[in-house]
Amino acid sequence: MIRIEHLFKSFNGQTVLDDISLEIQKGEILVILGESGAGKSVLLKHMIGLLKPDSGQIWIDWEEITQLEEKKLLKIRKEIGYLFQEGALYDFMNVFENIAFPLQEHTDFDTQTIEEKVRNVLKVVGLEGVETKNTSELSGGMKKRVGLARSIVLDCKIQYCDEPTSGLDPIRSRDISDLIRDVSKKLNCTTVITSHDILNAFRIADRLALIRDGKIIAIGNQDQMKTSSDDFVKAFIQ
Repeated sequence: MIRIEHLFKSFNGQTVLDDISLEIQKGEILVILGESGAGKSVLLKHMIGLLKPDSGQIWIDWEEITQLEEKKLLKIRKEIGYLFQEGALYDFMNVFENIAFPLQEHTDFDTQTIEEKVRNVLKVVGLEGVETKNTSELSGGMKKRVGLARSIVLDCKIQYCDEPTSGLDPIRSRDISDLIRDVSKKLNCTTVITSHDILNAFRIADRLALIRDGKIIAIGNQDQMKTSSDDFVKAFIQ
């Protein structure tokens, strides 16, 4: 479970997160929607400890992470997968090396075990047999899949995805959205996705939250969002 309580963050006097409170249940897929600059990615970076709030708390299970020292925070991060907008693959590594990197850094697995785990996650994301390809040989959709494979290779219990359909055509956007949903359910991990992709968000989310000007103005399932009386909510989701 993830619990956020009264989170505030500003940069250079401009408020970006304004009293955010949110609870995400174990195994849930929550999509955070909002316009560009609304605070979606900033919130996600707080949830993994890359940014510190001005005030407020973030609980992961029973651990409050905002004041943790780096060593303890690193231990929690090992259980969190993070899919960056552009995949954030290392261009000097091939596919196998990119996915194996977290295993080599954070485990004592032998070479054979690492190879098996890399092959297994590539199978999960539908990219068997591409281990030796360089990142420059991959399409945008393939890079997202490799990024997803790398994010789950440590058997994460929480998965964060920052604008996973950004830069993809409608078919690839649908495919990567379905894949994230399927992987989340297969691993029974809690998944938080930031997006402005309304169509795919409604297809895969258990619940949705809409941020405007750093505030959550609506949260609920598909039916609750579609029947909202708020003018901005109605305009945004149509």
